[in-house]
Amino acid sequence: MTLAAAAFGAALFSVLGLPLPFLLGPMLVCLVVALAGAPLAEMGALGVFMRTFLGVAVGATVTPAMLGSLPGYGLTLAMVPVFVLVIGAAGYGFFRRVGFDHPTAFYSAMPGGLQDMLIFGVEAGGDIRAMSLVHATRVLVIVSTAPVILHYAWGADLTRPPGIPLSQIPPHELLLMALAGLVGWKGGERIGLFGASLLGPLILTAALSLSGLIHSRPPAEVIMASQFFIGLSIGANYAGITMRELRVDVGAGIVFTLLLAVISLAVFGLVSLMSEAPPLDLLLSFLPGGQAEMAVIAIVAGADVAFVVAHHLTRIFVVIVMAPIVARLVARR
Repeated sequence: MTLAAAAFGAALFSVLGLPLPFLLGPMLVCLVVALAGAPLAEMGALGVFMRTFLGVAVGATVTPAMLGSLPGYGLTLAMVPVFVLVIGAAGYGFFRRVGFDHPTAFYSAMPGGLQDMLIFGVEAGGDIRAMSLVHATRVLVIVSTAPVILHYAWGADLTRPPGIPLSQIPPHELLLMALAGLVGWKGGERIGLFGASLLGPLILTAALSLSGLIHSRPPAEVIMASQFFIGLSIGANYAGITMRELRVDVGAGIVFTLLLAVISLAVFGLVSLMSEAPPLDLLLSFLPGGQAEMAVIAIVAGADVAFVVAHHLTRIFVVIVMAPIVARLVARR
């Protein structure tokens, strides 16, 4: 049922010529079907494996020239911890006023990865369902509105293919990219790497790119398949939702996301004065969506993928390292 709903969404958005049809179509149709009470589900290991190709796509952009430009990221990367602190403080106060307990409010406010925040939140005694719905709503709203902003503010063409066709990539490079995705994902999980399904493939593919063994990103067909499974999983998160959860948890998630938008735009305005990077790259770097979702949008929009992903990985790293420590200090107080 989930696959059928997602496929219908992708086909509908494609026929209508809407932007990001393989991401937004499955996401929004699965959302509607889930809210209607249908029993949807994520695709398990297959869905995660398809997401690994976003890590492969980002890793393929790591070239000697890109590494040479890394020092230029320093000023805006230094703003990421400040960005996280402001979001966390504002979000925590808001969720406490809504009525969430301490661990649920704290880990709902943290702009980290969904899985990481749920793990920390559950260990601290938080409400896993409320945290899941808040983070899913944050990602849903940002991923839904970002393409509209990019299209009308920058005229970005979000209907173009996200890469070259499968037929134009040498078979041995396709094999290397598939192995980098699988080995990077499973190897990253084994060593406890955060964001293993994205970061593990990214590291392995970057090594392959720097060594000259691959010269292109994964083909357009694979990137579109990755978008499909990401959109499906976002919509499926709302399966089994109750009216109370819709009113309280999702409602709080929407208001929190609007608060995030104000903070993100303020930080975007500040870093625009500090950096010579293109505004498109800066905006995508400081939109607190999921790292995989923002990587997809950066690829399709033609942004500097390495620049955007570097900022999101820094955000996730700061949250993962600092959130448990700060949560304990706040709880004691």
